[in-house]
Amino acid sequence: MFNTLPTGTPVASPDSSMLRVLVADDDPASRLFLVEAMRTLGLDAEACNDGKAAIARGREQAFDLLLLDCRMPGAGAQQVLSELRHDPAAPSADSTAVATSAEMDAGERQRLLSGGFSDVLQKPCDLADLRRIVALVQPDASTLPLLDDAQGMASTGSPQIMQAMRNLLRDELVGLYQDLDTSATEIDLTDRLHRLRASCGFCGATALTARVAQVQDHIKLGHAMTPALRERLRGTLLETIEALGPAAV
Repeated sequence: MFNTLPTGTPVASPDSSMLRVLVADDDPASRLFLVEAMRTLGLDAEACNDGKAAIARGREQAFDLLLLDCRMPGAGAQQVLSELRHDPAAPSADSTAVATSAEMDAGERQRLLSGGFSDVLQKPCDLADLRRIVALVQPDASTLPLLDDAQGMASTGSPQIMQAMRNLLRDELVGLYQDLDTSATEIDLTDRLHRLRASCGFCGATALTARVAQVQDHIKLGHAMTPALRERLRGTLLETIEALGPAAV
């Protein structure tokens, strides 16, 4: 049904820096191939065999990527994604989602893409197809350095200017961190994130730059900020504030 994995291909052991993928498929052969292929490509893969289980796992854990079969017992890909997208408390409410199917016409493909899926994977597939899917997932900000001095120096030209700009950035981050607890509108947040992304670039705040870009892309697609995504932004904000050190006297 699927192209087999190359013999002897090393499979990385899961660790906290890996992207996480949930594979939901009721066909055992499909499920085995997709899980092992994703592990070969360096992702931490977990599997379930029906739609209800996929919904439950998405409500329990944050996955970077969801691979959802269109026709599963309990709930198909579209219902699984709808349930998670409409549950703001679900850690995987804003995860990148890809629908998988052995039978797909142009009309169904368009319906899935219009329904919130980032791509559609036709089965059988191979590692090249899966590499394309993995490329849809943005690098997790947690894998990037909080502060890149080389980037900051390249942007500012001197340690003194870099430090002065980082002091200003710290004040800006503290204010945004506090305001995230208020009822700021998405329009207000959009304007602030636009300015913040430029400041982060000048200061070499690479992890926060990636996180801000993730939030901006989410808002540009017309999605409301979910609690899960808000908490990720808050976490990266706090880590960057701590990395910047105490406020200048």
